[in-house]
Amino acid sequence: MTDFHLGEMFCGPGGIGLGAHFANENRKSRKSASLAHHTWALDYHADTVRTYKRNFPQLPEQNAFTADINNFDLRQLPEFNAFAYGFPCNDFSIVGQKKGLNGTFGPLYSYGVHAIALNRPDWFLAENVTGISSSDGGATFGKILAALKYPVTAALAEPIFTERYESELAMLDKSLEYDLIAHHYHFEDYGIPQARHRILIVGIRRDLGMSFKVPAPNNKTKTAKEAIEEPPIPEGTPNHEFTRHSKSVEKRLALITPGMNAFNSDFTKDPSLKLNVKGATLSNIYKRVDPGRPAYTVTGSGGGGTQMYHWEEPRGLTNRERARLQTFPDDFIFEGGIQSVRRQIGMAVPPEGAAVIISAILDTFDKKKYKSTRPSINTEDYINRFIQTQAGLF
Repeated sequence: MTDFHLGEMFCGPGGIGLGAHFANENRKSRKSASLAHHTWALDYHADTVRTYKRNFPQLPEQNAFTADINNFDLRQLPEFNAFAYGFPCNDFSIVGQKKGLNGTFGPLYSYGVHAIALNRPDWFLAENVTGISSSDGGATFGKILAALKYPVTAALAEPIFTERYESELAMLDKSLEYDLIAHHYHFEDYGIPQARHRILIVGIRRDLGMSFKVPAPNNKTKTAKEAIEEPPIPEGTPNHEFTRHSKSVEKRLALITPGMNAFNSDFTKDPSLKLNVKGATLSNIYKRVDPGRPAYTVTGSGGGGTQMYHWEEPRGLTNRERARLQTFPDDFIFEGGIQSVRRQIGMAVPPEGAAVIISAILDTFDKKKYKSTRPSINTEDYINRFIQTQAGLF
């Protein structure tokens, strides 16, 4: 049994943190079961950190940091032996500008590498969008995987690290290495009421001799209707404000059947409601949720027509309904205005999905067998291709 002290960088509102809590609750009935407890959390978005503080009161307030990671001194962090971070995905998303490591957000993964290099946690969990594996033909992903596998070697190759932590360099273990298991998770296959596809990377320190396996899907499908209506959301529940739409939007939605959008629907009854858009026609514009299936992916931003729309009522989903699709319970309260809350919910890792993976990590350390499946990503192939193109590691 090990009590892991979990630190979270780019913590968001607490999807991974709540997942750790769910995993702990499921394990407390077992004697000598390893658990993961919050130690600290960091994010640059003030409302997000306020949300985290509100919902994790057991975390000392001074251990919830609101900071720009570019200017943050990692030596301020409390000690931790487990680490999680969903490094910003903006520059890797297939619907973004795909700037990769040349973007504003792409290079931020390296600060997680720095934290790992300085603290040598027993394990870490990293999360990002599936587009990261194809960015720059896979070169970006190979570099990130290599850095996570050899964090000290990667950190020492960066002047920003060696200059900022010069006094710590002599104490670093240059042989530090992690065994990596990366997998393309389809969260709807794990009972999450949303088709959310993400790559998660689990790293376990090689010297510990542990072998993580990808937890097998439970194939328990939960529909959007079940998530939102069973049980009904009580009146007065926070973050459940309804959006007011124009009459034209309501009429347009009335002509769109569940599961369809503004570009594959029939508007012959009223051609004036058809969108006059040239170029890309995103499939989620005025798309109504299909009540008999898991919802499509909850997002945190977007202009008109991207709110996700109810299958029956001519309106966008409320933030509380989106939160249910993300498996946040109704007593998890989000801080900030409607758009800020929408952002937080859309950027989060589904807590129940995170719980599945964290439980598997803890079972690995407890040497407890669980149903598993083969990883969908060959990390060594990506790393070797990166090394070959660099004529060396870094």
